[in-house]
Amino acid sequence: MTIEQKLNDLGYALPTPTAPAASYVPVRQSGKLLFVSGQISQGPDGITKGCLGDSLDVGAGQKAAELCAINILAHVNTVVPLSQIKAVQKLTVLVASTPTFNEQHLVANGASDLFIKLLGDTGKHARAAFGVASLPLGAAVEIDAIIEIE
Repeated sequence: MTIEQKLNDLGYALPTPTAPAASYVPVRQSGKLLFVSGQISQGPDGITKGCLGDSLDVGAGQKAAELCAINILAHVNTVVPLSQIKAVQKLTVLVASTPTFNEQHLVANGASDLFIKLLGDTGKHARAAFGVASLPLGAAVEIDAIIEIE
């Protein structure tokens, strides 16, 4: 089963990647590594906005992180077919959160678990998760990635 089919089984479709909102490129390739710029929690219904620990709970944050992961895959797909992903090497997860919210790692699991569901061991990765005061366009979550390709 392809990654796209697995996404469909989970109720998602691979979106058309959005253009950058500022002065950067969405994906930069160096050898077998793809450096994917931060992707925000944007889905078919728009951007998931808010602040964890205030207007959003962990479950909503995890769904927002899943959207970021799907957007990462959409950008990877502009460079190579998703079947050429050799490994998700690293994610950096930024979570808009209150100063007292301390479950950014649980929010990040939304993306991590999705990559593992779609890619198996290939989707297991190193990761960092941070709380931040705000993110571009009011997004709840932003994630960048380092992906190794064949």
